[in-house]
Amino acid sequence: MENWDEIRTAYQVARLGTVSGAAEVLGVHHATVIRHIDALEKRLGSKLFQRHARGYTPTESGRDLLAVAQTTEEQFGQLASRIKGQGEEVAGEMVVTAITGVADLLTPVLAAYQAAHPKVVIRFLTDMRVFRLDYGEAHVAIRAGDTPQEPDNVVQPLGRMKNGLYAARSYIAANGMPASVEELVHHRFIGPDQPDSRAPFYRWLRERVPADRITLRITEPSANLAALEAGMGLGFCNSHYASTHPDLVEVMAPIPEWEAPLWIVTHVDLHRTLKVQSFLACLKTAATGWACV
Repeated sequence: MENWDEIRTAYQVARLGTVSGAAEVLGVHHATVIRHIDALEKRLGSKLFQRHARGYTPTESGRDLLAVAQTTEEQFGQLASRIKGQGEEVAGEMVVTAITGVADLLTPVLAAYQAAHPKVVIRFLTDMRVFRLDYGEAHVAIRAGDTPQEPDNVVQPLGRMKNGLYAARSYIAANGMPASVEELVHHRFIGPDQPDSRAPFYRWLRERVPADRITLRITEPSANLAALEAGMGLGFCNSHYASTHPDLVEVMAPIPEWEAPLWIVTHVDLHRTLKVQSFLACLKTAATGWACV
C-alpha cells in the first residue's frame, strides 16, 4: 500500500473499536482518523468497517487487511525493541513477563535492578498467554512447565517451583485437619475452572478427589490465593507465598511430583545486550536465595 499511515489508522480503529480511541493512541485529530478510513476504503473499493452507535466493527474485508496490518505492526515493534536493546547504556524500557503467581518472588528482583539502573522503566506483565519474544513483546520471560521450544529463543533453567497444599486457619478450625490423603475426599477444594489443567498438583488432585469436591473454580491464580486465605477450601500455592502468610497452614508439604520447572527465556537478538544481561545477573543472584526454588 502507498500509505502506511492509513493502514495503521485502520488497525488502531479495529483494535480499539472507536475513532476517538484510535485518535488518542495515534496522537491525531479524530477527523484525521475518519479521513484515513474513508480514503483507504475508497482506494480498496470495499467497506472495511460497519459503523454503529457503539463504534466501528471490521467487515470480512477489514479483518483480512487488519491481520496483515497487525503482523506488520508487531514486526515494527520487534525491530524497535532490538534497536533499543543495542545501546550499551542500561536505560529505557525493560519488559519482563512472567507466569501469574510469582510476583512476590520477582518484585524484589525488579526493585534491586531498578535501584542499580535508575534510568530503566520496567514493565512487568503477568498473563496466562505466552508473550511473543520474536515480535518484541518482551525482553525477558519467566515461564513454567515444559521446556519452551520456540525457535530463536535462549532458554535457561531458573529452578523448580515448590508447591504445597494449604488451608486457612479458619478453615481448619471449622473443618479439621485431614490426617491422611484418604481423608481429602471429605474436604472442599479450590481448583482451576479448566478441568484439564496441566499444573502437576492439579493432575495429582484429579486422581484422588472427586470433581464435585472442587467447590470453588477459578481462572486467575490471584483469586486462588484470595479464596485460600478466606477459608473457602484447601488449595495449592508456592511455599514462598505460604511462608509469608502466617494465616495459612500447611496441610501437605511440597513433594517433587508437584514441582514446576521455571525457565528464563530471552530472544537471541536481545540476549547479549547489556540491559538484558544485567537483569539476568540480578535475577540469578536472587534465585540462589529462594527457598521455594
